[in-house]
Amino acid sequence: MLPDFRIRQRDYLLEISRALTSELNLDTLLTRIVRFAVEMLAGQAGLIALHSDEGHWEIAAAYGIPGGFVRYLNTHLRNIAPSEEDVQQELAQVYESLQGLTKNTSLGLLASVGLQLVVFERVIGVIFIFRGYASHFSANDRALLQSFATQAAIAVNNAQLYTQVSREKQRIDALLDTIADGILILTLDHRVARVNPAFLRMFAVSADKVIGQLHRNVFSWVRRQHGLTLEQAEAGGWPLNPQATLYVEGDVRRFDGSVLPVGITYAPLFSSDNHLLNIIASVRDITHFRQVEELKSTFISVISHELKTPVALIKGYVATLRRDDVQWDSTIVQDSLQVIEEEADRLTELIENLLEASRLQAGGLQLHFSEISLEALAQRMAERFRTQTEKHHLVVDFPSDFPLVLGDEERLVQVFSNLISNAIKYASSGGEIRLQGHLQDDPVQGVQAVVCVTDEGPGIAPGDAPHIFDRFYRADAATRMTKGAGLGLYLTRAIVEAHGGRIWVDTRFQQGARICFSLPADAPVR
Repeated sequence: MLPDFRIRQRDYLLEISRALTSELNLDTLLTRIVRFAVEMLAGQAGLIALHSDEGHWEIAAAYGIPGGFVRYLNTHLRNIAPSEEDVQQELAQVYESLQGLTKNTSLGLLASVGLQLVVFERVIGVIFIFRGYASHFSANDRALLQSFATQAAIAVNNAQLYTQVSREKQRIDALLDTIADGILILTLDHRVARVNPAFLRMFAVSADKVIGQLHRNVFSWVRRQHGLTLEQAEAGGWPLNPQATLYVEGDVRRFDGSVLPVGITYAPLFSSDNHLLNIIASVRDITHFRQVEELKSTFISVISHELKTPVALIKGYVATLRRDDVQWDSTIVQDSLQVIEEEADRLTELIENLLEASRLQAGGLQLHFSEISLEALAQRMAERFRTQTEKHHLVVDFPSDFPLVLGDEERLVQVFSNLISNAIKYASSGGEIRLQGHLQDDPVQGVQAVVCVTDEGPGIAPGDAPHIFDRFYRADAATRMTKGAGLGLYLTRAIVEAHGGRIWVDTRFQQGARICFSLPADAPVR
């Protein structure tokens, strides 16, 4: 009998060893270990209870014990308070709860034996075997059970390591998939091993066209503004240590032939024994940063020019009037003071526009709505501007049934003022300036009150039309012809859009410039 028993014991342990290397499901593996242990020890039931990372105990596998009773035991195990200082005290409560099975006569369990599951001197659980008859577990039984406990401990430890690695992989995958920057993982020979969705969107390419490609085929530099390429840096000895990042910036050609400004950061990935494993390339689209820099340069250029001219005129006229060696007659003094006043007003307007633009950027545009007649407002603004020009003929043309709109009158005065003053400035040779209103039924936005300001000047070039409402934008022709900071139409658009409307250039009009804006006709018709 003894040789047969040893053979069976060996076969069971070999079976468990094979299961450890082939079975990935921890619950299935632990259940097999419990079943084998019960059969080898001539038992009736068995279970494995584990200590979770959250600090509570729970039955991970059971054999021969009804599910309802397993749930009942788990409620008791979860109430055992964690004790980092005295683990044996905690284990004693676990043993007491599990040995209570032998006191339940309905289960027919009369004897039990339990052993700890220990990995690297850390208790991770216990294994219990129960018999249906009163007997003592011999030393050989305990030694055999210890073999199963060891196998179970290895299985749990492997599963925990596997779970930890899987979770880390999931975190990395989630990070790569959601990060806004493009990420490439390069092998040591500079081939792309992995690419994230952000890079594919950025370069308008599919993954199969990038994976396996050489780095130099992915990044084709049109112009490099800063830093060394990866190949140049490696020729110079990069990387020397794990902290040695590399940054390069410039324009690269995308797979569809278009050019994209990017900043690329390369970071080396070293193993624990300081061997280079991969290179991580982080790619950022710097188009917006370029635009900000260009806007900043434009702002400094425009504002310095616009400030310098009136300041120089004011200073020149004041210095002239203060001369002690000349007696100026009253006409010259009045003309000089008028120029000083006009230039001071120009400075005030420029400063107000700059402050208004800053408030818009901060979301500080406040509107006070009331019912407004755009026709009456257009008539009033036309009368005001007729006194400022003799070359132009201002005409107001609105239908008799034009509706009221809800709007901020002060802000809409600013809209009319900017559009009419622009028409006067750019149509410098004179002619008719027409303020025309009409209704437009939009299938999405409903009835819209549309106002167009038309002049007989040189018009707006097609290439400038999409940009004239941008901040600080001035067409080349406008820069040569008139003074300005490029803020008037930017503020006009912001006011119109804050009213729920829109503004545009009517490119169909060829005999001058026509700029139109629309507002919802929500107020009742007169």
